[in-house]
Amino acid sequence: MSPRDELFLIIGMALVTFATRYPVLAILSKRQLPETFKLALGFVPPVVLTAIVVPAVFAPGGVIWLNLANNALVASLAAIIIAWRTKNLLATIVAGMAVYWLWGGVFLSPG
Repeated sequence: MSPRDELFLIIGMALVTFATRYPVLAILSKRQLPETFKLALGFVPPVVLTAIVVPAVFAPGGVIWLNLANNALVASLAAIIIAWRTKNLLATIVAGMAVYWLWGGVFLSPG
């Protein structure tokens, strides 16, 4: 695929995304939403993130893998503990990635 084709593809995807979202936002911007609906919308980001992360952690490659050789699982547990103790997003990300790479090196290295 040429760079020109890629540019057209990106512009096309942007237009489709805009066209499917704008009408709903334009209609809802003129209305007062019920408080229960606003409360429910607050749960959307954590639910979507959970739906993305949980399969990657517990079933990498599509197979449930719950043991210490699963560096994504170990790193996630470490990140949860670090986030809980420090309440620091940067420390959580850095430490979680470090555990992921180091733990993967320990269990996945030959010999």
